[in-house]
Amino acid sequence: MNSLLTETPTCISDQATWCFEVYRVTHNEWLAASAGWLIAKPLKIVVIVLFAVLIKLVVRKIIDRVTEIPRNNNRRLPALLRPLRERAPDLLGPAVVERRRQRAKTIGSVLKSLASFIIYGLAFIQVLGELGLNLGPIIASAGIVGVALGFGAQNLVKDFLSGMFMMLEDQYGVGDVIDIGSATGTVESVGLRITTLRDVKGTVWYVRNGEVLRVGNSSQGYANAVVDVPLVYTADVDRALDVLAASAIAAVSAEPLSGDVLEPPEVLGVETVTPEGMTIRVTVKVRPGRQWSVQRVLRAKVISGLEEAGFDPPMGRFIGQAGTAQ
Repeated sequence: MNSLLTETPTCISDQATWCFEVYRVTHNEWLAASAGWLIAKPLKIVVIVLFAVLIKLVVRKIIDRVTEIPRNNNRRLPALLRPLRERAPDLLGPAVVERRRQRAKTIGSVLKSLASFIIYGLAFIQVLGELGLNLGPIIASAGIVGVALGFGAQNLVKDFLSGMFMMLEDQYGVGDVIDIGSATGTVESVGLRITTLRDVKGTVWYVRNGEVLRVGNSSQGYANAVVDVPLVYTADVDRALDVLAASAIAAVSAEPLSGDVLEPPEVLGVETVTPEGMTIRVTVKVRPGRQWSVQRVLRAKVISGLEEAGFDPPMGRFIGQAGTAQ
């Protein structure tokens, strides 16, 4: 035992090692023999950690640059969103900037978290390797823990994955009017886990993204303003169609509808027949999100046109509907 303690380490003769340098400074054989653990490995670990931190800072800086909206041109897409499809309607105006900002910020936060996890994970494995630990059992244990966490937090994971795909596909965004089954209203914010929207009564709804099975978006592509006009059985249908067509064309050709209408109105004819009478449907293609205001004005105009032509609507009220298409 004493011979082992007093045995001179062979590394002190190699000038290219830390062992030689420590022995040259301290003249202590034990310190020289332990130089690898006392100096070399700690330095390597520090270098690995510093390198990981540096890479993380560079990656986060790059992500911030590609997710930033240019200050000199708010209408320009962030670099991160340019390869992705955008379905923001033009009528949003300044709100489109907030929509893009939220979308880019959310996707950027996911990329930052993913980059940090990968960079620090690789650095952690490198540090364990420097310490001489067997990585096999650790990786296997981490896999088991990951599976257990996945089962325990599957709803949370489902929400995050659904939110991520919604962001990438731009299914909806701030300012869109959507119907997600459990709630209908205007989107106020979109996050990875929760979508917030406000209905026409002012109620704010918080909906988990993982619970959204289908989305009806009334603010993409174009919309159809639909007005169903009731008439009595004795009315002259052909003459009523002519009056409705003339009234609808005159209405959409003037303010305030002319800026919202995309195509001339269509009088489709008799839509339904009920015990109270029959209804004639009038439709017009409009800018997304403007179907409801167009309906209200168009309904008033065609009612006035029918009254001026001598038509008396049956008891009841006019029915308006709105549709949308991509």
